Amino acid sequence: MLLSFCFRLALGVTFLSGTAYSAGLPILRRGLPIQSQHSKTGVQPTYDYVIVGAGTSGLTVADRLSEDGKSTVLVIENGQIVYGGLAAIGSSWSYQINSARQPNLNNRSTSVVVGKLVGGSSAINAMMTIRGTSDDYNQWGSFFGKDSSWSWEGLLPYFKKAINFSPPDDAVAKSVNITWDASYWGNSSTVHTSWPRFQWPALAAQFEAFRDIPGVEFPPDSGSGKAGVFWFPTFMDPLKVERSYARTGHFDSINRTNFEVLTNSKVTKILLDDGVATGVSFEQKTGNDTAVINVKANKEVIIAAGAIHSPQLLQQSGIGPSALLEAAGIDTLVDLPGVGQNFQDHPMVFTSVALQNFTAHPNPTDMYSDRNFSAWAQELWSTNKTGPYSLGVGNAAAWLSMPVIAPDTFEEIASKLEILDHASLLPDNTHPTVVAGYKAQMKNMAAAIRSPNTAFYNHVLTGGASSGTIVDLHPLSRGTVNINTADPFKSEPVVDYRALTNPVDLDIMVEIVRFTKRYFFETRLRDLAPRQVQPPDYVDEPDDLKGYLRQSVNPSYFHPVGTCSMMPRELGGVVDEKLKVYGVENLRVVDASIMPVLVGANTCQTTYAIAEKASDLIKADA
Repeated sequence: MLLSFCFRLALGVTFLSGTAYSAGLPILRRGLPIQSQHSKTGVQPTYDYVIVGAGTSGLTVADRLSEDGKSTVLVIENGQIVYGGLAAIGSSWSYQINSARQPNLNNRSTSVVVGKLVGGSSAINAMMTIRGTSDDYNQWGSFFGKDSSWSWEGLLPYFKKAINFSPPDDAVAKSVNITWDASYWGNSSTVHTSWPRFQWPALAAQFEAFRDIPGVEFPPDSGSGKAGVFWFPTFMDPLKVERSYARTGHFDSINRTNFEVLTNSKVTKILLDDGVATGVSFEQKTGNDTAVINVKANKEVIIAAGAIHSPQLLQQSGIGPSALLEAAGIDTLVDLPGVGQNFQDHPMVFTSVALQNFTAHPNPTDMYSDRNFSAWAQELWSTNKTGPYSLGVGNAAAWLSMPVIAPDTFEEIASKLEILDHASLLPDNTHPTVVAGYKAQMKNMAAAIRSPNTAFYNHVLTGGASSGTIVDLHPLSRGTVNINTADPFKSEPVVDYRALTNPVDLDIMVEIVRFTKRYFFETRLRDLAPRQVQPPDYVDEPDDLKGYLRQSVNPSYFHPVGTCSMMPRELGGVVDEKLKVYGVENLRVVDASIMPVLVGANTCQTTYAIAEKASDLIKADA
């Protein structure tokens, strides 16, 4: 049940419906192990492509590179493969990492949640199918010049290729006025996005209330590249009414002898020979024994381990900031200062408003407070997979710009960002190229604050009597993900969000809190007697709100990016426009870590598009 999944996700409850396959042998089609005479693991000594990580991007690239039936592809995954249902956050299916303590968040630490199973984080995310605005992607290309193909127009074909769109049911769409435009979507992918068979009735009024706020736009579709208030689909197979993700889309239905996935195997080093990536070394545990195995790549090694583990692997392999590697006792093979820097994630801003005169039924609380309604919902689900249990976290939200949420202060905030000493906001002894890249980003972000088409504010509507999740879509602080120098190979990397190190983040979050209150108290929703719950009513002055934010902000919405950034090397970049690692031949990074700047959206759909584009780039060089 999708709704049941999302309730548990919101509460942080660990659960799993399904079975795990963990034989540690290469897997072909639906988890069936194959035997090989070459080694105990069944791994061939050589493949054309070796991919590290069977997540969102890794499986997509593996599927595309092997579809010719000739190119041999091995994907090595540290986690298991899970069949039979939905996976959620838990010790078996996600990495157990706690961040460094955050001085600007009252010394709090937070959980770093990334998937550890075949399908990666696409198997455990909230299933929201969202793109950024055209500004987001055009900014990426701007670091390389006006002719870069990393732009909205350059990526739109890959968004279409990546996702198979199905429109909503007519009756459900009419019940809450869902709009969409299929011209922004494709229909050929095996990764699906579709719509629940039910929506809470009050969503229509909550959606329409934004029309009372000057400047709010209502784009025709979530995929249009425009900021505003709109409906968006769910990563869901429209026939099965189940999560559609990288494993179901790019592995389950494939029957190729040239495409293998090896599970429960941890890659610890990229093998280099005179500046050329020739393969990888990985560990595989069997009982109390650990085997160390090398496998060669005839053409390329492709790192797709995600924004937390891709920089770790590069650093373990001697590719990264030389001072860090020296401290860890690792020989520097390529001094690449940007590896592990530029870390970004979406902070969650906790603000809560309750509607005291909310009387619309059914609503989300009826699922546990009204036995008759709950029984009806259960019956619908068990009969034909319709009704409330087909819902995810929601399908309507606001994605708004600073000129909309802060019309009186956005210019002052942008000007403040421009005059800051940007170098002082980064860790001590940050390499000059990384500082240069951050300065270039902040110049762009000042323009983004002034733009009507860069979303900074996200509010997912609930259809219930309270506000939904509020997210800051463009944090300005930059963190780090670096190896633990005391134990670089056996421990998880040190994840430091460095939250609120750029003081303008707090200025923006203050406006986010104020706008949320404005939405409830200065639109038609005021007739429902809104009551401010968090922060309390008396916390209203900027300094008081900043104190509240330091106590309450979560620096992660589980969207880590940026640690192997696609930027020019002189701006602290790690990969070029072809996603090739600077200073190494036959090595690419293809995952969310290459995003130079976080998009104003959930990151899954963008990661699929990156993988689709990367596949074409790799094929073109083959």
